[in-house]
Amino acid sequence: MLEDAKLLDRDYEEGTSVVSSVMVDGIPYATSLFWQPLQNTEDPVAEVVETASGILDGADLFCIKQGKAPQFGICASSQGFKKGTLVGAISVATAFAGMSSFVAVFKVDKGWWYICVRNDIILSDGDMVFTNEEEAKNQFMSMLAVPDWGKRIAPKDWAIEGTEEVDLVELMKKGMRVKLDKINALRGTKLFMVIAISAVVGVWLLSVIINSIFLAPPKRPMVAPIKPKPVLKKVVPLPPEDIPWEKVTNAYELMTRCYENIAAVSQIIPPGWTIGEVSCTRGGVSTAWKREVGRILWIEEALKNSGLNFSSKSLDVAGSVMKISLPIGNITVEKNLPNLDEAHLKDTLNDLFQAFNQPVALTDSVYTSNRKRAFKKVNFTFSSVNNPIVWRDLLTKFSGLEISMIKYNKQTEKWDYEGAIYVL
Repeated sequence: MLEDAKLLDRDYEEGTSVVSSVMVDGIPYATSLFWQPLQNTEDPVAEVVETASGILDGADLFCIKQGKAPQFGICASSQGFKKGTLVGAISVATAFAGMSSFVAVFKVDKGWWYICVRNDIILSDGDMVFTNEEEAKNQFMSMLAVPDWGKRIAPKDWAIEGTEEVDLVELMKKGMRVKLDKINALRGTKLFMVIAISAVVGVWLLSVIINSIFLAPPKRPMVAPIKPKPVLKKVVPLPPEDIPWEKVTNAYELMTRCYENIAAVSQIIPPGWTIGEVSCTRGGVSTAWKREVGRILWIEEALKNSGLNFSSKSLDVAGSVMKISLPIGNITVEKNLPNLDEAHLKDTLNDLFQAFNQPVALTDSVYTSNRKRAFKKVNFTFSSVNNPIVWRDLLTKFSGLEISMIKYNKQTEKWDYEGAIYVL
C-alpha cells in the first residue's frame, strides 16, 4: 500500500483563471485546451464524448489535430471558449513542419503563451497562457531540463542561452487552421453537410437540363482536333516507405518509465483530495485530483514537496480539480520486426493469458503506409492487478510490440494496458 503524504500549512498564491483566447494580428485563437491522444481516428465521436464527460466537467467544444500522432482538444464554453474560434496550438504545432518536439513561450496580449509539443504530441497541459511572467518563465525553465528539443523558443528579453525568438504572426500563417466545434452537434453537422451538398448537386443538374433543352447553341460543323504531341512525364522518385515496425518505441523502456512515474504520482495524497485515473503514454504521465473537503493550499504543498518536475499543472476556475502532467524522458525508437503470423500470434497470446486466468481482448487492425501498403497488427487490451514490471517481462518477448497506453486506478488498484503486435 502507498503511504500517506505529510503536509504543512503555509501561505500560497491562487492560480489564475483559464485564458480562453489570445489575439494574434487581430485574429482570436483559442488557447488552454485539454489535450488527449486520439485512438479511434475513423469515428472519434464516442471517444471525444467519453473523455469530455469523464475528465473535464462541462466540456462542450472540441477540435481534432491530425498528423503522425492524432489528438483531440476539449474545452468548455462556460470558461469563455466560443464555437468557430481558430485553435492556436494546432496552428503552432503544424507550422513547424518535420519537427516533432519543441517548447516555446510567446508574449501575447493577455500574458505569456506556453506551448509544449513532445514526439508530435501536445502535452495534456502543454497549451497554457500565464498572466504572471515569472510563472511562465519558471514553467519554461523546468522543461529545459528535458533533452533533445528541436527548438527552444522564448522572448528575447529573457536572455536564456540556447533559445531563440520567433515571430508569432508569421508562424501562425504557416500552420493549419482548425476551428472549435460543438461536441453534441457532430452528427447534426454531418447531416447538414449532406443536405447542403445534395441541394447544390440538384440545382446544378436542373441548370444542365434547362441549358441543354432551351439554351443549347446551334450545331456547328465538326472540326477534327489536332492530336497534340506526346509529353514525356518526368519520373519523380518515390519517398522512402514508412514501414511501422522500423520505428517502434522501445516497449521495455516505456513500461518501466510508466510504472516508476505512475507510482511516484500516486504517492501524492493531499488530505481532502482524491486522485483520479493516472494515464501514461510516450508523451508523459497525466492525472487530476478532485477536491472533496480539502484546500488548495494542501494540494499545492503536496505537489511542491513531491520532488517531481511537472511539465504543467493547472487548477480549474472553481478550484476543485487540479490537473498535472509529468514528462518521462526520451524513449528509444528502434526497429522491431514481427516474427509470427496472425493465427500463430493469437493462439500464443490466448494461451499465455489463459495460463494466468487473465481475460484479454484481441482485435485486428491495419496500418496503411504512404505507399498504400497494408501492415496487419493485433491490438490487445486487458485489466490486471499486476503492475507493468510483471507484464513487461512477458510482453516484450513478442517481436513487433508497441505499447499505446498504461492506466492505473488507485481506488481499485487495477492497471489497464493497451497495445498492439505487428504480424507477418
